[in-house]
Amino acid sequence: MSAVPEVNVRSGVEERDPATVCQEVPNPSTRMTGAQMVIEALKAEGVEVVFGYPGGAVLPLYDALYDSGLRHILTRHEAGAAHAADGYARATGRVGVCIATSGPGATNLVTGIANAYMDSVPVVAFTGQVALPLLGRDSFQEVDITGITLPITKHNFIVKDLQRLPRTIKEAFYIARTGRPGPVLIDIPKDITQTEGYYRYPKEVSLRGYRPIFEGSIEAVEQAAEEIVRARRPVLFIGGGVTISNTWNSIREIVELTGIPVVSSLMGLGNFPGDDPLFLGMVGMHGTYAANMAVSECDLLLGIGVRFDDRVTGKIDEFAPNAKIIHFDIDPAEIGKNVRVDVPVVGDLRWSLSALLECLKDDDFVACDHRRGRGRLDEWQETVTRWKTERPLTYRQSDPDAECSIKPQYVIEEIYRVTDGNAVVVTDVGQHQMWAAQYYTHKRPRSFITSGGLGTMGYGLPAAIGAQVGRPGEVVFLVSGDGSLLMNCQELVTASEQRLPVKIAVFNNMYLGMVRQWQEFFFGKRYSHSCLNGSADYVKLAEALGCNGLRVTKARDVRAGLERAMSLNGPVVIDFRICPEENVLPMVPAGGSLAKMMGCFPEG
Repeated sequence: MSAVPEVNVRSGVEERDPATVCQEVPNPSTRMTGAQMVIEALKAEGVEVVFGYPGGAVLPLYDALYDSGLRHILTRHEAGAAHAADGYARATGRVGVCIATSGPGATNLVTGIANAYMDSVPVVAFTGQVALPLLGRDSFQEVDITGITLPITKHNFIVKDLQRLPRTIKEAFYIARTGRPGPVLIDIPKDITQTEGYYRYPKEVSLRGYRPIFEGSIEAVEQAAEEIVRARRPVLFIGGGVTISNTWNSIREIVELTGIPVVSSLMGLGNFPGDDPLFLGMVGMHGTYAANMAVSECDLLLGIGVRFDDRVTGKIDEFAPNAKIIHFDIDPAEIGKNVRVDVPVVGDLRWSLSALLECLKDDDFVACDHRRGRGRLDEWQETVTRWKTERPLTYRQSDPDAECSIKPQYVIEEIYRVTDGNAVVVTDVGQHQMWAAQYYTHKRPRSFITSGGLGTMGYGLPAAIGAQVGRPGEVVFLVSGDGSLLMNCQELVTASEQRLPVKIAVFNNMYLGMVRQWQEFFFGKRYSHSCLNGSADYVKLAEALGCNGLRVTKARDVRAGLERAMSLNGPVVIDFRICPEENVLPMVPAGGSLAKMMGCFPEG
């Protein structure tokens, strides 16, 4: 490969590489405090909104925020700030920013930072720290947050020199948004924010130990094109990297040129129209029959911006057993990490997919394609269409007048219809997440926001707040569960205070649904501590926290409840009393073969 591998920068040490080059904005007469420097740096980076929660170690920063002109969203827990910044980043493609104080404030960000790290989300987190003379003395609200977050950040910093603060912020944003994105943390001692110095903000930075890959090996791209021409049963497998790189139009053009069927990971949903005849659905543990069978029977699998994680592959030895695998990814560490790869294409997808399209349009490749027969995929397309038609996602309808037996799949379908398929759908984690992935027809990029790699319950509500802040003119619909919502329900106050019109569908089955499902299938229906009989009254909870609350108990009232929620201003919580023991199907048991799915209808 001609490309230089990207180095994973994970140092919590304050000292900087002497080869770091900064081109600074010459303005030696500007004198300000460290806190004011942070504000000016955020403005220089184009930041318009930050999410946070004040405390002692960040009071100077909050004082500077007071009349800064920046919008600050006061969440009701630091975890909410981290998840909101994450949701904002995913919905907009911009860097999300959050702030927390030292000690417990900083540690409350940890799950949100880990969540962003697993899903490659650009977030910059600012944490306060005790003053420099108090470091290392077990001072009040002191924790080593750079040490704690070392494994879950793309990079982190502790700033011990005021004059390094502007450059550090520039580097943090550069690292967070370039290459494979990820969270970066900046820990700032309180006395640094109070001290005055000269503010010089770099125009750009160059880090010797950090060289994000853009262009890779054109020979690898050409080899990939040759394999596409040879294949008789190819499948295009798209993931979150397509979202990150904004290359969904390239994916659509490749499919138009080649006629290759498409499957998606959970994180890739929306990057190819869900209603296109060549889209087979999500692949993996809760993937569609057509998607899983296509991967199992294909002779070429093109992975585009995917990790090939265990929820997708199932049993590695039986994953795409007859296929050559081509893997396009910006991160060389992902190539061959989980599955064997025959053709690795390392590089930014904006470069590699553009180069692939040039190859596929080249006269030599077109002539080769013609000689092999342009209708060579007809039989394969007919096969996957038959799988899609004969074994669609389906469920058994409930009695429309029965109490507390609403089918959750039906609710998702009705949300799609009420929103005309144009909502930004955010989810928590559990059964409802999978139903939202399966039954909402995702047609737009950056419009399905969910916790993928970490699977974080409690993510949904603050992430929906962040998404609504980032896309104020759009309908944001949160699909949550009675277990997940309570983990960060305090953020209903944030939504109410900010007058954010987030619509929240609570799938209330009085269980930790996915836990209960696994206990049913694999633990003899021994429902050990997964029953939520003492569950909250979500209508009263919503009203107590300043939101509208609705309850729907019968299937025939689902549409009316959704329309009522859409007509109300501000945040609305809808308590849907769903069938208590409904399961997410199909399902591939953990470590099982994708070709051996449970619960495909019609039964066979």
